[in-house]
Amino acid sequence: MCAAADRPRRPDYPFTSQWFTHTDGSRQHYVDEGTGPPVLMVHGNPSWSYAWRHLIAALSDAYRCIAPDLLGMGLSERLAPPLPALLAGHQTAALDDLVRHLTDEHGAPRHGWTVVAHDWGGPIALTWACLNADKVDRVVVLNTAVFRFPEHGLPPWWFRLLHLRPVSTAAAHWTPGWAHGAARLGVTTPMPPPVRRAFTAPYRRRRRRAALARFIQDVPITRSDPGWALLAVVERMLPALDRTPMLVGWGMRDPVLRPPLADVWQQRFPHAHVLRFPDAGHYVLEDARAELVPAIRHFLDTTGERR
Repeated sequence: MCAAADRPRRPDYPFTSQWFTHTDGSRQHYVDEGTGPPVLMVHGNPSWSYAWRHLIAALSDAYRCIAPDLLGMGLSERLAPPLPALLAGHQTAALDDLVRHLTDEHGAPRHGWTVVAHDWGGPIALTWACLNADKVDRVVVLNTAVFRFPEHGLPPWWFRLLHLRPVSTAAAHWTPGWAHGAARLGVTTPMPPPVRRAFTAPYRRRRRRAALARFIQDVPITRSDPGWALLAVVERMLPALDRTPMLVGWGMRDPVLRPPLADVWQQRFPHAHVLRFPDAGHYVLEDARAELVPAIRHFLDTTGERR
């Protein structure tokens, strides 16, 4: 659990903290707001459930919004070293445990789920969605990839340098540079200082940043990267979502997940509704909130459950 020093003011985040203890003793923080069809929101790196605050506020009058902090991130307990060999795979299993906990003990329905994912939340949440396709009625993806990078959409040189273990360890674990840099460079309109502080607060201390570095190292740029094998498996499972209503929201000025990836989503899922926001960055919900949040609400309201 976060120490008091890690709990500053969180603008627009009035939600009650919930906690789930996994069988290995790890405590996971999550938000569970509203009633109705469940919407599972999975963040990326170096974010946490705070990134979903505006979407939760816009949906919780009619939907049950569940936004976990990935283990080792946000307000969740930090993972004991050494970290799992494939961090995203570990997070997918933890996500499944959390959903089972909510359905078995807290009245969440077993079907009718919407999955919303951003950044590393994409491989984690969509792996879960493919394995539980009978439970998933809708998918919303925001600046993420669940397939290996096409040659024309590789991350820029500086990220490939950051991807190297010594560099990512120095930039994302030993210093707060990655968390603070993402909060500044991941948007085209600067975050107000209190919001930027809330985004980065869980990662102030070095002992709380290990997962940030590991997620960078796991990004599947080459065959030797741990994430490569995971995404190869996910790619083979993606046909399970071929008939699932899908909305793609893409910030076209994302410095890492670049515009060609939005085209790949459209090619892989021709039925998907793809929204491109030319002036939005990686944190598309920050830059394009005025358009994207109502678009997501409309998508949920109009697609409905298939059962």
